[in-house]
This record gives sequence, structure tokens and C-alpha cells, in this order.
Amino acid sequence: MKEFSYEEVEAATGGFAEKNLVGKGSHGSVYRAKLRGGGGRGRTVVVAVKRASHGQGEAKLANEIAVLSAAPRHPGVVGIVGAVVASPPPTAAEEEEEKETGHSKKTTGVVGPLRQPLLVMEFMPNGSLHDLLHRSPRPPPWPRRLEIALDVARAVLALHAAEPRGIIHRDVKSANILLGRDGRARLADFSLAVIMVAGRGDRRARDDDDDDVDAVGPAPAGTIGYLDPCYTEPGRLGPESDVFSFGVVLLELVSGRKVMDVDACPSSIVSWAGPLLAAGRAGEVLDARVPAPPAASRAVVRVLDVAARCVSERVERRPGMAEVVAELDGAIDGAGWHRRRGPRGVMESVRRRVVAWGQHVRSRRVRAAKVECAEHSGSGGAPERLPVVCGVDPCAAALALHSNSTNDRTSQLLDAKERPTQ
Repeated sequence: MKEFSYEEVEAATGGFAEKNLVGKGSHGSVYRAKLRGGGGRGRTVVVAVKRASHGQGEAKLANEIAVLSAAPRHPGVVGIVGAVVASPPPTAAEEEEEKETGHSKKTTGVVGPLRQPLLVMEFMPNGSLHDLLHRSPRPPPWPRRLEIALDVARAVLALHAAEPRGIIHRDVKSANILLGRDGRARLADFSLAVIMVAGRGDRRARDDDDDDVDAVGPAPAGTIGYLDPCYTEPGRLGPESDVFSFGVVLLELVSGRKVMDVDACPSSIVSWAGPLLAAGRAGEVLDARVPAPPAASRAVVRVLDVAARCVSERVERRPGMAEVVAELDGAIDGAGWHRRRGPRGVMESVRRRVVAWGQHVRSRRVRAAKVECAEHSGSGGAPERLPVVCGVDPCAAALALHSNSTNDRTSQLLDAKERPTQ
């Protein structure tokens, strides 16, 4: 992780100018910045800078920096570019001097007398999944929704399976799923994330400044509507809590309904969708703004079945994220949808085109072999049936005609077709 100075990051945001503010939460704000060296090799790139808005937010941000530094590099996890590390606490002598003079020798940030931490991340220009579902005038089509779900599921799986210690996000929700330039979804905001303690059944956060952390882990935290109802005390935190939150995101993706809607009854999306799915009325859960063809309906119903298991009140009935990924992958393949093109997608598209071309060539050869050619004999008798001599190889012909030096080869092919039987 690259360490930046507070001054260079502050300057890159225009002094944390209001015009560069792109997001604001309960613990801090995110700014757009142009930072030299953010992309390596001295290049100037556009990045996102996260800054805490109060003392507790600083502790959360320090935890996020620590967790992202330990998290595996994954296309579904927002990339960390670098950070400004918080200045160490003052020594006893410095505190005494500050009391006497009323001034601190420490570099001051916006919050408190010490330099505050700053997180520098890749910039995500297309907003969040929450905005796409609830604010965009054009709701996303079904293939796009399931691709987003699969991106996030793979990211959560990678976090849970991280070595040497897995990571529990604790705040999986649509507002924390950002959409990148490449169209892929990325899981962001690791301020509440927890690194599991190796060799123990409990979990605790790598946040030494959090007063809520005790012998068995941090106090329950998350967002209402997405928060696992079984996570009622520190000792009950586990990967299944992320599974529940992801199940809520699936319901939100499929229905287009807000997770907590005070104007609806029931207000909770889980309480609303659960009885409908249990009664076999999955069609009533689908987002009516986007018509679903039969193939899409089957795929989406399969996703709803996974979502219902994820939000089960009984933890033992919830699937692991590996099973969730497999189910979503199968749903997309079963619907016959083309995958979105990323770095791998381009190669996969080329591979599929080559395979399709080979199948086309083989079918043409079979048809050519079935052609019955007849050449009249000199005696005027019945035409003689020939084998495939008259069926010119379409692949060879196409390559020959495409070449700049085709004259000789074309003559040979035509001669092969017109040559009388010996």
C-alpha cells in the first residue's frame, strides 16, 4: 500500500472542496481527486478520497484501511490505491508543552489536533447499485441485475475464504455496491468489517480504538433492513451474517423495492417477500418495471429461491457463499445470457467465435460431401456420379480468396471443381 502525505492528498481534492464531494455518510465523506502517482509510474489518475467527519469516524476509517490492506485483491472488491496514515498520539512531553503553550507541534487535520487518516481508493464513476435501482429513470435489465449479483457474491466469497484469516464485511447493502468504468460491481465501505481471529470460534475487529470490542468481538453493527436478526450479540457473528445481508440485496435486485419502505406494509422487504415466496407466488415479487421473457423468469425464480434461503431465520439453513455463487452462475447460464465483456470476457468471446466458426466449417463440409456432381462422358452415356471432388473446401476457398496472392490458388480450386473425371 502506497503512503501519501496529507498535504498532497488535500491538494488533490482542492482542499476538500464542495464541488469535489461525491458521497457522504454517517462516518465521513468521499471526494473526487486527481492524484499524481495514484496509478503508478508517476501518472496522474482520478481517485476517490475518504475522510472521516468526527473522532469515531476516524477509528472506523483506520479499521477500513487495515482491513483493505489485508483483503485479497479481487475484481469484486474496491481497490485501495494508498492511504494517509494517522499521526501517532502525542508523547507526555508534547502534551505537557501543549498545555503550557496552548499549541500543538503536530500537523493538524480537520478533526482534532492530530493528522487524520485518509483512504485513497479507485474512483467508481457510475454510482451505486442503490442509485441504479431506485433513482435511475431506466431500471437495469435482468441479465445486468444477475451479473451484478454474481460479482458481489464472488467478492463476499473471496473475503470469507481469505487466508490466513477470513473477513466478514458486516455491511453488505446496495449503497455499498459501486459500479466501475468496466461495468463490474465492487463491494466497498469496509469501515465495519471484521477480520476473523485464527483458531478461535469468535471474531474481533482489527480496530484497537473501538471501545465496543471485547473478549468475544465487536458489538452488533450494520444497517437496518440488511442486518442479520440472529446477530444479536458479539459472540454470534459469523460469515452467515453476510449471507443474510446478501440475500436481502438479492431480494432488492429482483423486486426493485426498497429494503425499508415506510409507506408499505410490511415495511421490511424480507417480511414482504418471504410469505409470497413461501406461497409459490414468486411472480409477484419480480420488478414489474422490467418485463421478463420465459427464460429470464426461470432464472430469476431460481435466484429468488437462493435469496429465500439466505434470509432464513434459521442460520443452519442458509447456504454458504460458494453455493450461492454456483447457483447464480447456473441461473445465468440456464437463461442463455451472454456474459458482460471484461478482460476475461473478450477472450471468452473470441474463444466462442472460433468454436462457432469451426462448427460452421464442419457443417459446410458435410453439406458439400452430400452434393452429387455429374460430369457428361464423351460417349453421351449416363452421367457418372463423383465423390467429393466437386465439393470445394469452403474454408480453403475463403482463405485463398482473402489472400493478396490468390490468383494461382483460385485457379487450382476452380480447376479441381471443373476437372473431368479420369
